[in-house]
Amino acid sequence: MKLTMLGTGTSIGVPEMRCDCQVCTSADPHDKRLRTSALIETDSTTVLLDCGPDFRQQMLINRVRHIDGVFLTHEHFDHVAGIDDLRPYCKEHDLDVYAEQFVIDHLLERIPYCFGINKYPGTPSLVLNRVEPGDIVSVGDIKVEILRVFHGQLPIVGFKIGNMAYITDIKYMPREEFEKIRGVKYLFITALHIKEHPTHQNLAQAIEFVREAGAENAWFLHMSHRIGLHAEMDATLPEGMHLAYDGMKIDLL
Repeated sequence: MKLTMLGTGTSIGVPEMRCDCQVCTSADPHDKRLRTSALIETDSTTVLLDCGPDFRQQMLINRVRHIDGVFLTHEHFDHVAGIDDLRPYCKEHDLDVYAEQFVIDHLLERIPYCFGINKYPGTPSLVLNRVEPGDIVSVGDIKVEILRVFHGQLPIVGFKIGNMAYITDIKYMPREEFEKIRGVKYLFITALHIKEHPTHQNLAQAIEFVREAGAENAWFLHMSHRIGLHAEMDATLPEGMHLAYDGMKIDLL
């Protein structure tokens, strides 16, 4: 099984518009961050985690030919704005999208033309599937466990897949859910930037989260330009912890 980081940036991406800071003007490709999303692949199955506004660009860059299922963490624009661009992946079959009911309701409200009785020709053929924390969903040979996470006060979901946990936009996680990821081999977790933030973990909180979870390896994601230069910050992190970057591929052994 392999994970590809399609994007590792926060909601506005990096570089940030109208900003001339050292990160936004950096020539290092590791400092260029599309909106956070990931791809999980086996020999026979491909699953997408979130589908943000950079989805089309991410698919072209990574030459993704097939998607078997889409899992959405929550309804914020930077995680669902690419839904309409799923059209090319629905030509041979309907595409299953898995989300909580609240997220489904938002999709029905925002892009109703994709789900109406008399659908406009060319719209994506999507099947909305309701999931809840505690569910284990099988897509091909990939099993996805749904985890409860809180994005500030907003309940969202994270995912555990085999010995990997993927948790974006987190501020905190209920204890009973946290125990489900204790000791995972691979952990992908939000570290927005250095300062305290009301709805996301900062870097220090993410480091403490990884230590408490006992994760063997961890990569930080959903980062703003305020995280600092990739090369400088990555070198300061504890052993086994790294800043993720766009295009990064990890074999989940």
